[in-house]
Amino acid sequence: MNAIIEWLLNSVHQVDGLLRDVIAGFAIILETSVFVGLIIPGDTVVLVAATSVSGWLDALGLVGFVLLGSLIGESTGFWVGRLFGLKIRNSKLGKKIGEQNWHLADSFVETRGGIAVAVSRFLPFLHSVVPVTAGMSKMAYRTFITWTAGACLIWASVYVGLGFLASASYEQLASKIKFGGYIFIAVLALVVVGFYFGKKRLEAVAEKMIAEGEAARAAVAGGELVSSKKPKQQKKGS
Repeated sequence: MNAIIEWLLNSVHQVDGLLRDVIAGFAIILETSVFVGLIIPGDTVVLVAATSVSGWLDALGLVGFVLLGSLIGESTGFWVGRLFGLKIRNSKLGKKIGEQNWHLADSFVETRGGIAVAVSRFLPFLHSVVPVTAGMSKMAYRTFITWTAGACLIWASVYVGLGFLASASYEQLASKIKFGGYIFIAVLALVVVGFYFGKKRLEAVAEKMIAEGEAARAAVAGGELVSSKKPKQQKKGS
């Protein structure tokens, strides 16, 4: 097992650092793009790339490229939504996403604003749809990019940090423990499971936020309707 892991890590290490960063950044551009982002495993690419960083300075460089790729991809989604949102939504590919999913993204953005943009970066489906719906909404680009930049920075730092620490931990285990490779695989499996349930938990929180926002909006709309139907009182003496 140790030999296999060392071969995999060495294969990644042989890739030029700049090329590695560019590949990771480009993968994130694709991951945050509508339609393409639904099938591109950008997080896996970043984790694998992070296992080859040689120090914190190298790690910061990778974070920078991943952050830049995220901002390019999300900004592209925003402006595509602003310029061609309805055409994309009514296209064949747009219909494959499903009107219910579009409505979910619409409601999230309309009721939660910038918070929806930030939270969506950590969700498997919404991260490629919310930028488009944000562009279709009345949200200003400055608001959008501010919230998404903070979320993307956290996302990039967590994934690069995990990959870097995983590689460093394996090197220490392999040099001291004969079966360090198995321990390394077990730890990685726990991390993957943790990410999976973490995303599921975040999805549940997002769905609750959407439901609460829609309920509040419905209550406001209902109050306005009742107010508009309420008869006007005649002035005294008329």
